[in-house]
Amino acid sequence: MTDAPRYKRIVLKLSGQALQGETERDEDVHPKAKGVIDPEALGAFANELADAHGMGVQIGLVVGGGNVLRGAQGDALGIDRVTGDYMGMLGTVINALAIRAALERRGVPARVMTAIEMGPVAEPYVQRRALGHLEKGRIVIFAGGTGNPFFTTDTAAALRANEIAADALFKGTRVDGVYDSDPEENENAQRYDALTYTRALSDDLKVMDGAAISLCRDNGVPILVFNLTRPGSIIQALRGEAIGTIVSGQ
Repeated sequence: MTDAPRYKRIVLKLSGQALQGETERDEDVHPKAKGVIDPEALGAFANELADAHGMGVQIGLVVGGGNVLRGAQGDALGIDRVTGDYMGMLGTVINALAIRAALERRGVPARVMTAIEMGPVAEPYVQRRALGHLEKGRIVIFAGGTGNPFFTTDTAAALRANEIAADALFKGTRVDGVYDSDPEENENAQRYDALTYTRALSDDLKVMDGAAISLCRDNGVPILVFNLTRPGSIIQALRGEAIGTIVSGQ
């Protein structure tokens, strides 16, 4: 296997919970996170990104905000869905700024671009400006989702991947691909090596939300789902090694 990357430009999607690191069990009932952002988890992820950047790959990044607040959690707080979604978007900005700082400490140039304008904090998202950053070797962190309520960060990742003409959309998870049922609940769950977009949609396999899969299908952007928690997984994915599940075709 050559060390040369298979993909020249990608968008990587990860959840906000990935920045919380490992969870601890509280009386074996509820998972208790270490905090909103765990320094060890953030540092390990930044190291992986730095290695990937060193391969010369152009990297766009979309991070969720679930470690801060999910928009759908608003009901429990007495907050309407639209307000909750905007709060979740702001959570993604917090995560994006943390990742940028971690990358810059490692000498990796990075920019945060937001779908919601907040001038003193980050640049507004402009497609041509994003392409310019990528071509200059900067990692671009797309924050603020799509800028609209009722759309997930999965959809934002698919949208940005299509806008910047990415070779692939990487979906980093805590399991090693797409299964026919939840592998954390069913020990007999079967993993797919490859899927079509249509199969992922028709079987409701929870690869990403339906809007994100449909957008990638319509524009031919493959989706690679893999275990982001395994050291070196981003490099393996970039080299085209057989990890995770690839979603492509019709």
